[in-house]
Amino acid sequence: MEPKQYIDKHVELVERCKQGDRKAQYELYKLYSKSMMNVCVRVVNHIGEAEDVLQEAFLDAFCNLHTFRGQSTFGAWLKQIVVNKAINHLRQRKMQLVDIEGYGYGDDDHDIADDVPFDEESIQMDVERVRRGIEQLPEGYRVVLSLYLFEGYDHEEIGEILNISESTSRTQYMRGKKKLLEMIKN
Repeated sequence: MEPKQYIDKHVELVERCKQGDRKAQYELYKLYSKSMMNVCVRVVNHIGEAEDVLQEAFLDAFCNLHTFRGQSTFGAWLKQIVVNKAINHLRQRKMQLVDIEGYGYGDDDHDIADDVPFDEESIQMDVERVRRGIEQLPEGYRVVLSLYLFEGYDHEEIGEILNISESTSRTQYMRGKKKLLEMIKN
């Protein structure tokens, strides 16, 4: 079965980049840098470090453009590089996510899920408060929450990216979401 080819409106720019056209590289950079910077900031949570990650990701993308086969859009391919660079950057900062599998819970202990139900509809979430809340989350919660909510990864993919189990990803997400809701509510 032939891999599906996606229509990419920037295919001409990509081809020019493959031929070493610096102006085409700059055009692609201008087209994608803002959205990819947002990805970096959500994952890394530091503007200066996010700028560095972004530059490294674009450098890698342009150096490895010959591996781009058009099986997805250029933007999707670039986003994968950006996310991987950001995650690797966090690993260098020694991000700790604890795998909770194997840590037994007694019958009297509470379930990992939310103990207190939140009426999410009644919580007035203003964008600035949410942004500030996400920035204040512990790194593990913030990264999983960002990858799941903003980048569209499922828990299995997040587990693979972060080298944690799928259940740990789900738990980090649920705890992060609960903590974020508490912070927004207060």
